[in-house]
Amino acid sequence: MPSLTGFKEDRVGTYIEKDPYSVLDYSLDWTNWMPSGDTITTIAITAETIAGDSAPLTIDSNSNTNYIATATISGGTAGNIYNVEYKIDTTNGLKDSRNFRIKVVERQA
Repeated sequence: MPSLTGFKEDRVGTYIEKDPYSVLDYSLDWTNWMPSGDTITTIAITAETIAGDSAPLTIDSNSNTNYIATATISGGTAGNIYNVEYKIDTTNGLKDSRNFRIKVVERQA
């Protein structure tokens, strides 16, 4: 399992809260999962589409280092919960997929 910092868990699984205005990086670290000497070669990051959503969650960009996959994510409609999936391939031919949810909440001062 990749390392998660700042995430919360409920009975459904892992999630993090995000304000609709924020544009933030969300990273998953596979260091403890991957065998020694293996590295991430490709990543694909997708966000769930919700029918009728006027301001969907958007994956603006993604990048990776040897063990960390990062997505810059913006948007989202307050009150919606989106599933985000990270898929990786490694130099040793391993493949993995991890999901978490983003709960969009209007944050107050």
